[in-house]
Parts: sequence; structure tokens; C-alpha cells
Amino acid sequence: MKESMFLRDPPYEPPSVLELQELLLANRRPTGHVNQVWPNLYIGNEVAARDKSLLHSLGITHIVNAAHGSPSPGPGFCFYVNTGPRFYRDMNVDYYGVEADDATDFILSSFFYQVARYIRAALAVGGRVFVHCLMGVSRSATLALAYLMIVEDLRLQEAVAAVRPHRDICPNPGFLQQLRGLDMTLERERRRRQ
Repeated sequence: MKESMFLRDPPYEPPSVLELQELLLANRRPTGHVNQVWPNLYIGNEVAARDKSLLHSLGITHIVNAAHGSPSPGPGFCFYVNTGPRFYRDMNVDYYGVEADDATDFILSSFFYQVARYIRAALAVGGRVFVHCLMGVSRSATLALAYLMIVEDLRLQEAVAAVRPHRDICPNPGFLQQLRGLDMTLERERRRRQ
């Protein structure tokens, strides 16, 4: 037997966190408060989340707040966007809140599959989904990337390449590491199916 018969394609390895950061930081350009990054999937910030007329004009039917929570008492900067079903009660939207910190040690991956299912279900009925956090750069971008990987079957680098032309995103290094873990898990599942 020839030696080549024993050779296999090398296992897929997602880009390192450093490589991902370099990709995300290259050719940055300003983006607005909200941007469509995939058909009927939008990423944005708190300004857009609080602008009901903007959300209405975009036809938003579902909102994922990746910075759900109440401001903590005391001085300092609030990292949460205190909206919710009551804030949107005069609109015909469905609300999904994720209480997540934009911290490298926060485990956002525990929300990946449930948020991906929520987005998939919303899009399946013709909805338009707005995923946001405070700045629309890290938490919301991470959840949108996870959706593209889980539901749309994109590898991490492909998901980043799909979103970056439409919005300037930059998940924190901890979130990038969690997305790499998801990427490797999904790749193992692909190989098992083959």
C-alpha cells in the first residue's frame, strides 16, 4: 500500500485569538448604531435599542439584548441596557434578554445554542432580529457569530468575514476563545457526519 493512503486531511484548526484580533482590527471603519449583517439579522448598540421609531422603520420583530440587566446602584458606568418587554410594550416585538458581562472571564458560551435557536425560530417565521448590547461590538457580535456558526454552518473565520463588511465588531479575547471552542466542537460534529 502506498503511504498516501494513510494520510488524512489535517484536522481543522480555527485561527488563534491573536489571529482573530488582527483580522478584526484590520481595515476598521466606523459603522452606525445598527447594521444588517445577514439577511434580516441586525447588530447594534444601546442608542438603536432605545430608538423605537428606528426599530419600527427597520421592521424589527425580535430583540436580543445581550446586555440585559438593571444599572447597579452607585456611581460609575453602567454596562447594561435596561430595556425589556415593558420598555417595548407599545411595539409588536418579542424580547429575549441575556444578562452578560463584557468581561473576558464571563462564560457567554452557555447562551450560544439557546440564542441561536431563538434567532433561527424568529427568522423562520419571516421575522427581523436585532441583537444588541451597549456598544454593539462584543457581546451582541459574539452571539450573532455563534448563530451563524451553529445554524448557518459557517466556520468562525467565515462568520467573521460575513459580518465585518457590514459592522465593525470586536469581541473580547475571552469571547473569541469561546467562539474558537464552538468552532472546534462544530468541526468535530461535521467530521462525524461525513
